[in-house]
Amino acid sequence: MTKLLAPLLLASLLSAQTSVEDLLWNRLENRMSAFASEVDGAFGYAVIDLSTGRTLSLNPDVAFAQASAIKTPILVTLFDDAESGRLKLDESVTLTAKDAVAGSGRLQDKLNSSSQTLTLSELALLMIRDSDNTATNVLIARVGMDRVNVLMAKLGFKATRLRRIMMDGPAAQRNEENISTPLEMARLAELIYRGKVAGSARIAALLKTVKAAVREAVPAPVEVASKPGGIPGVHTETAIVYLEGRPFVIAVASAALAEGVSNPVLRAAGIVFGHFDRLARINRYGHRVR
Repeated sequence: MTKLLAPLLLASLLSAQTSVEDLLWNRLENRMSAFASEVDGAFGYAVIDLSTGRTLSLNPDVAFAQASAIKTPILVTLFDDAESGRLKLDESVTLTAKDAVAGSGRLQDKLNSSSQTLTLSELALLMIRDSDNTATNVLIARVGMDRVNVLMAKLGFKATRLRRIMMDGPAAQRNEENISTPLEMARLAELIYRGKVAGSARIAALLKTVKAAVREAVPAPVEVASKPGGIPGVHTETAIVYLEGRPFVIAVASAALAEGVSNPVLRAAGIVFGHFDRLARINRYGHRVR
């Protein structure tokens, strides 16, 4: 019996040994904790290693206002409705001046001079690429706020909720904010990456048109699919980073930021990218082989 147990015990001890990669993950956690302590406000993040499934996070289950980052759940619902036949992406909608919403996007300006007829696909592009609030509110009306929340719950996301249209100041005053957690936003991005939601490839393609903080933090040859959000006191962004050999997801949320504080997503993304770029270049013992 002892002879049989000895190899098993040895294998168990070896598997429990700290690796070079473990040390690097500890280093990342320490660097992100140090950075978080410098952010003048509330801060959380979640990182998923898409090669191994390993996660790292800080305040992963805290509900943060998402601002325009909530447009990704709306997009996911749109494609789910298209797959189920509830709507058709080539369906046309005619917008008039009464549909115009202030804030990001240029559709509001076009509507001041004439009506605009656009397909749901075209509205989706404007919602994601330009973060157009007018396009977003039209899509919310088309898919239905409840449908977004029902689908998010079905996907296992208890905190991700669409609770108001864009630029609804009175609703925000009533705390009716569009919310999610860093971990839920990261998991949603992981589902998109792994093709687990309807239209995943097309969703990722739309998110790749976005130019935001994570895109800025990552070298140009590396593809990034992301959606940021920003309103007074809030900066968020969730991104899939298609780093060769070590793709990953990062979701960053910050809120109650002091006036004048720069977007913390940029530096957080730079720290995390540096970690994965190093992992992509070494073997399991830390020899730089690429």
